[in-house]
Amino acid sequence: MSSVLAASAAVAPRNYYGKIAQRLGDSLPKYHVLQQALNDEISQRAWTNLVTFYDYDHSVFLQSDLDRFAAHEKTLDDEIRAGDVSFGYDVYNLYVRRLRERVDFATNLLAKAEWDFSTNETYRIRRKDAPWPETVADAEEHWRKRLKNEVLIRKANHELDKSTNALDVVTDITKNYRQYMTVLTEPDEEAVLQHYLSAVCRAYDPHTDYMSPASKEDFDMEMSLTLCGIGAVLSADEGALKIVEIMPGSPCERDGRIKEGDKIVGVQQDGGVMEDVMWQPMKKTITKIRGKKGTKVILEIVPRSDPSGATKKRIDLVRDEIKLEDQAATGHVERVSLAGVTNKVGYVYLPGFYGTMDKRPNDPEFRSCAMDVAKYLADFNAQGAEGLVLDLRGDGGGSLAEAVRLSALFVQFGPVVQIRDLRGVGCLPIPPGNPVAFKKPMVVLTDRASASASEIVAGHLQDTGRAVVIGDSRTHGKGTVQTVMGMGPEKYGSIKVTTARFYRVNGRSTQVEGVAADVHLPSLLDSLDIGEDKLTYALPFSKINPADYALSWDMHRYAKALAERSSVRTADDPKFKKHLANVAGMKEISERKDVSLEYGARLAQMKADRELRELDDEENEDDDEETAAKKRRRKRNAPKENDVVLQEAYRILADLIRMKAGDEVLIRDLPSFWGIY
Repeated sequence: MSSVLAASAAVAPRNYYGKIAQRLGDSLPKYHVLQQALNDEISQRAWTNLVTFYDYDHSVFLQSDLDRFAAHEKTLDDEIRAGDVSFGYDVYNLYVRRLRERVDFATNLLAKAEWDFSTNETYRIRRKDAPWPETVADAEEHWRKRLKNEVLIRKANHELDKSTNALDVVTDITKNYRQYMTVLTEPDEEAVLQHYLSAVCRAYDPHTDYMSPASKEDFDMEMSLTLCGIGAVLSADEGALKIVEIMPGSPCERDGRIKEGDKIVGVQQDGGVMEDVMWQPMKKTITKIRGKKGTKVILEIVPRSDPSGATKKRIDLVRDEIKLEDQAATGHVERVSLAGVTNKVGYVYLPGFYGTMDKRPNDPEFRSCAMDVAKYLADFNAQGAEGLVLDLRGDGGGSLAEAVRLSALFVQFGPVVQIRDLRGVGCLPIPPGNPVAFKKPMVVLTDRASASASEIVAGHLQDTGRAVVIGDSRTHGKGTVQTVMGMGPEKYGSIKVTTARFYRVNGRSTQVEGVAADVHLPSLLDSLDIGEDKLTYALPFSKINPADYALSWDMHRYAKALAERSSVRTADDPKFKKHLANVAGMKEISERKDVSLEYGARLAQMKADRELRELDDEENEDDDEETAAKKRRRKRNAPKENDVVLQEAYRILADLIRMKAGDEVLIRDLPSFWGIY
C-alpha cells in the first residue's frame, strides 16, 4: 500500500511547558468555584476529554490503543503536578500515525473501488458512543462505509441540484483527505499543549479552559465583538468551526442566513478558491475568515440540523465592524385582534445586554440597553399600550448591571439575582426609590439560545410574578461566571476559570435548568442539541436559600389558564400545526444515528430533509440581493407574519390583558411589603 504522505517527525513539548502544567495544576483547585482537588476523578475526565477530542467519532484509534492509554487514566493529576505533559504528545503522535494509516486506506480504496448503491447497507453517522474498532479490519470496514457515504452524498446532491457540471467524486474526496492529513501533521507544539491542558481544564466544567498566547488573542477579539470580521463567536467542534453565537449588528446577523449551531467547513477569499478548513488549527481558520473592512469572504456551511454533513451551502459576507445602532433594542406598537376585540400592545426586541462601562449616563457616548428600552416604554405609555411583549429570543446575555437595570423597569424593589462565589452569597438589588417604567401586563419570549443575563431577567420577572414566560421548554441554562487569569510570563498563556454561579431570587440556579416557560411554544431550536445540559461535564443544577424578595404582581395565577387557551387555539391553527410538524421533523433529523447507503432510499431521504431544512432559512432564494437585504433589515424592526410563535405570544398577551381587566402593578410602600410572599 503506497503512503499518501511521508511520515513526519514526532511532536515534542518545549522545555518550559512543564512549568505551565504545574501552575495550571495549582490554580484550578484554588480558584474554580467547586474547589475540587486535582485528583483521580479529574484525571479520568481529562483522559476522556483528550482521547475523544482527537477521535470524537471513534474511527481512528483501535481498542488496543485505548488499552495502552488506560495506564494514564488515573495518573494525569500526578503528571500535571510533576510538570510532565508527555501524555498529551503521546496521544497526538499516535493519532497522527493511525490517521495516516486510515487515510492511506481511504485514498487507495477511492482509486480502485466500484461502488454498489443497490445493497441494503446502513452507515452510522453518530459514533460518539460506538465502541472503538477491535482490529484494523474493523476500522477499515467503517472507513469503507464512510467513503461510500461520501460518494453517495455527492452524487445525490448533484442530482438534487440538477447540476450539469462534470462530477469527479474521487478526485474531490481524495483532495480533501490529502489536505486533511497535511493539516493534522504540521508540527505545532503549542497547539498540542493547548489541547492537552484544555482537556484537563474542561474536566472541571466546559467553560473552564487553558488559552495559549495565540488563543488568548482570539478570546480578546471575541470579547471586543469583532471576532473574525463577520461577528461570530466560534468554537472547535468535530474538526469544524461551530457558530456558537452571532453578535447583534454583525455581518452575520444582518445577512441572516447563518444560524447559531451551523458549522464552517470551508473558507474562500473573494476571487480565490474554496479551501477545506476541516481539522485546521482554529487560529489558522480564523485568520482566513478575518480581513479588511469591506472585503468579501465566502463560507461553506453545514447547517446545524444536518448531522450527516450531506448538505452544504456557500454564503458570501462582506467583512465589517459591528454597528452599535444594529446592536440596540428595537420596539414598536402593535395592534392585536382576538375574538373581535383589538388591543394596542408594545413590542421590544433586545438582542443583547449592552452597556458602556467607562462612561456616565450624562455622557453623550454612554449607551445602556435599559435606558433604550425605557424610552420605548415611555412611548408605549403615551400611546396607551395595554401590555408588552419583551422578546429575549437569541439574547446571549452581556452586562450583569444592565440586567438589573432592565428588571428595575418593571419591578419596584428587591433583589434581582444572587451570586455565589468562594467568598459566599451576595445579591444585586434594585436601587431604592426606583420608579417603575411600565405597569401593565407583560410576557417574556425566550428560547434555547436565551442565556446568562437574559435568563436572569426572565427568571426574576417570573419569580416575582411580574411576567409570564413564553417560548421553548427552557432557556440555555448557563448559570456560571468565568474569570481570565494570566499564568505568569506571556508565553505561559492564561486560564479561563469558572469562579461563581448565578441563582434566582427563589434560590434555584439557572445552571442547566435555565428558566422554564409558563406557556410552551417551541421553536426549531427546541428540537436541536442546544443548551448547557448538552455539554460534557457541565456543572450540575443546585439550590441555595431564597433571597428576601417580594412578589410584585400575580402573573403566576394566570399561567395555567393562558397555557390551556393557547393549546386550544394552536390546535386549530393550520400555520401552528405545520410549525409543530416542522419542529418534530427537525428533531428527527438531528437525532438520526444511521443513514441508508441504498441510493433510491437515501435520495428520497435527502430530498425530504432538504425541503424541511429550507424552513430554517428565513430568506427567499428567488429574491435578488437588494430585496433580500431589505427583508433582513425589516426583520429586526417588525415581526414577520410567519413568526408563528410571536403571533401566538401576542394572542396570549391579549388573553392576559382581558383577565387583568385594566389592572396595573401597584406601587407599594417599601417597609410595609418587604419579605417573601
